[in-house]
Amino acid sequence: MTAANSTIDVFREQILHAAKNKTKLSITGGGTKSWYGNPNQFTKLDARTYSGILEYQPEELVITACAGTPLKEIEATLKEKNQVLAFEPPHFGEHATFGGAIAAGLAGPGRISVGNFRDFVLGARILDGKGQDLSFGGKVMKNVAGYDVSRLLPGSLGTLSLLLEASVKVLPKPAATATLRCHISQEKALKILNEWAGQPLPLSASCWIGKEKGGDGELTIRLAGAIAAVKAAIPLMSSLVLAKEMDPEAAEIFWQDLREQKLSSFTNLGADQTLYRLALPAACGPLAVLDSIDDLVFEWHGQQRWIKAAGDEATFAAIKKIASSHGGHATRFKQGTNVDPLFERFTLLSEQAHSSALEAVQARLRSAFDPAGVFATKRLP
Repeated sequence: MTAANSTIDVFREQILHAAKNKTKLSITGGGTKSWYGNPNQFTKLDARTYSGILEYQPEELVITACAGTPLKEIEATLKEKNQVLAFEPPHFGEHATFGGAIAAGLAGPGRISVGNFRDFVLGARILDGKGQDLSFGGKVMKNVAGYDVSRLLPGSLGTLSLLLEASVKVLPKPAATATLRCHISQEKALKILNEWAGQPLPLSASCWIGKEKGGDGELTIRLAGAIAAVKAAIPLMSSLVLAKEMDPEAAEIFWQDLREQKLSSFTNLGADQTLYRLALPAACGPLAVLDSIDDLVFEWHGQQRWIKAAGDEATFAAIKKIASSHGGHATRFKQGTNVDPLFERFTLLSEQAHSSALEAVQARLRSAFDPAGVFATKRLP
């Protein structure tokens, strides 16, 4: 018996024991996102013991790895071949794992131009709540047929099954990048980003930081693509918003700090505050949210917005109402030390007119994957 098979057998025993005793298992990796999602005190199943890159085909733009593999190991391997995880998954710590990144389903600044994590998942191997070893999808796009179960895993926070392995598509590193910065109002920033998004420009990422009401904020945009395309876009876009090109090293640090939420707009979270994440449709204009909020940050041309405000239920209800009225939803992303940890962190599907019908689908999926409720930790509602 190989070491890998032995590790999987240990996982299976844990799952079957939990199912038999009607207890629950909370899957964990490096613990860098343990604060994300609803808290629980259930027995931990540590996925880090199943680690390693299983296969990497640079010419096919595919990498396959075990869930416990450190995310930085995967990125270092890709860097040797001048390739990247284009959706820029945040680490939020040195010990982030491949499986943890998939379970969280989070993407960085590049998500607006290349797609989300689930858009890159080609196949997965899992242990379900009955201890069955199942594989879905494949290692190339043409093998992904039928029910694409592997793409249900990103964002599931370990509440469907134990992820063992995954194959994801990677992309070549852009031949050229440039970052522009200017001062502009939120309304003008949203308007021009919406216009640029519909034009053949190498617009890779955007971020606006400012106040909710009045005054200009700081708009930073990243261009990425062919050398000729980036060179041609710089003077055109700079002239429209009076932007200046940033030093490449400083720009790289900014985008990494944005991805890892190390900017002051994220880190200065008061004990009684919550960092709210709003997901909104394209072309959504400025929101009149609250009078008491601090910095407002938006990414993805305004489709993802971050607000720091009071962490009580009334404030969350008001923010959810605003987001829902614009066809979006809100999440309690991070919470201060004095905020009740038992507060529901997500907007429930039943609260959203545009997605309430998915609640029954979600229930059936969980029943199929995990009939005994082994992974029903309610970390994701």
